[in-house]
Amino acid sequence: MGDGFRFAVRVKPGARREAVGGRWGDGALVVAVAAPAVEGKANEAVRKALARAFGVRARDVAVVAGERGRDKVVRVDLAAAVGSEVLERLLGA
Repeated sequence: MGDGFRFAVRVKPGARREAVGGRWGDGALVVAVAAPAVEGKANEAVRKALARAFGVRARDVAVVAGERGRDKVVRVDLAAAVGSEVLERLLGA
């Protein structure tokens, strides 16, 4: 995976339903997942939720900081998102 697009995420594990959207604090993207915050289950759920939201494969999304907390930094491989309308919105096209 290349450098990609990095951004802050605030995770809400144990949510009733999965949701990607909203802002937390200094602009972190809020990601709610049903998975509990044990044994990396929430991290995997976050990767899958963001992959669906960005229209990329789960392997194109990586947690690069904050694996053990609610506040994380994730990276999305933008090369994998070429042609995605989400990518166009991110880049302001």
